[in-house]
Amino acid sequence: MIKIAVLVSGSGSNLQALIDANLSGQIVGVISNKPEAYALQRAENAGIATAVIEHKQYPHREAFDDVMHQQLLDWDVDLVVLAGFMRILSEKFVSAWEGKMINIHPSLLPYYKGMHTHQRVLNTGDQLHGCTVHYVTAELDAGQALAQGVLKVGSHDCVNSLAQRVHTLEHIIYPQVVEWICTQTIQHTDQGVLYRNTLMHEPIQFCKF
Repeated sequence: MIKIAVLVSGSGSNLQALIDANLSGQIVGVISNKPEAYALQRAENAGIATAVIEHKQYPHREAFDDVMHQQLLDWDVDLVVLAGFMRILSEKFVSAWEGKMINIHPSLLPYYKGMHTHQRVLNTGDQLHGCTVHYVTAELDAGQALAQGVLKVGSHDCVNSLAQRVHTLEHIIYPQVVEWICTQTIQHTDQGVLYRNTLMHEPIQFCKF
């Protein structure tokens, strides 16, 4: 059984979606860089081990990441899931977990990397928006996309309504991708990323219009 760790900074709604999904893998631990994060309470309610590693207590990013790395090793983790973890990871840490760490980003990557994606979509007048699950690489929001949730932007949508609609999609596709990894439906290999033993060239798309 694949052992999963989830890294969080906030309320943990995606963590809750993963807990509720009854995954084939086991969530063995949750790490937060913020002791007040409600996600920690969600983990404790589910009987999952937690660790608070406050980035402010370390002189630089690499020192913080080294402590996280050791905690993941202590838990014997196979897959790291970033779920609202608001820290940029060091290249050393990302390299150590290459092919074993995924993130969900609130846009249809490669469009709108970084912050404020909903406002940028509205500013541009795009008709489609959504979220992307991708492998984490040293370049921000640039790892191979595994799945996308796609929705149509309505004429009355605002930043808050888009954020809520995208969150709903995140709670559907993130557990699904994690389950696919747990069951080896998605595999990260030396030849590339495989989906059902076939090389992936495009992310799997879930549409909600």
